[in-house]
Amino acid sequence: WRGSSSPGMDTRGIQDPADYYYRRVFTDAVRAVDAARTHPSVDPARIVIAGGSQGGGIALAAAALSDDVSAALVNQPSLCHYRRALQVVEGNAYREIWTYLRTHRESAERVFRTLSYFDGVNFAARAHAPALFSAALMDDICPPSTVFAAYNHWSGPKDIRVWPWNRHEGGGYFQDLEQLRFLRGLPGLGATR
Repeated sequence: WRGSSSPGMDTRGIQDPADYYYRRVFTDAVRAVDAARTHPSVDPARIVIAGGSQGGGIALAAAALSDDVSAALVNQPSLCHYRRALQVVEGNAYREIWTYLRTHRESAERVFRTLSYFDGVNFAARAHAPALFSAALMDDICPPSTVFAAYNHWSGPKDIRVWPWNRHEGGGYFQDLEQLRFLRGLPGLGATR
């Protein structure tokens, strides 16, 4: 990457979409799906992409960019609706961007342009697999409004579980059970023999 960045990974190459750190991360995620599909122990017709927090944002991108994904399980995804997230939280990954913008004020629109290429909301609009999302209403790391933005833009069949009293841990074990029920209800993914 070129240019300056804040400590951490979220601002590496943030001035240009071609150099941005998540470009490589999302490419790796898609390649991981491709690699899994070729493994002899994997049924390529039953690929499910799952992740939470940063992994949820990566799962959004991988589901949108991979062909023939059977389902996506997306828990409290970060990397969604960056501008909104930066308006309501300053913690964790968003803190890196917030810190960068405090010292590179003149670059704000350029930064948000780069981030738009990697925003889970934009990937959600390209995704067609059935998806189960989760949002925790007291989450101060991945604000629920940003999760709902991605969920509302998901173009495939979708459902969401909302955990009103939870923070970033979301539904925890209870969400795991919801995900199993969701997958069992999908054609081709339910219980077999």
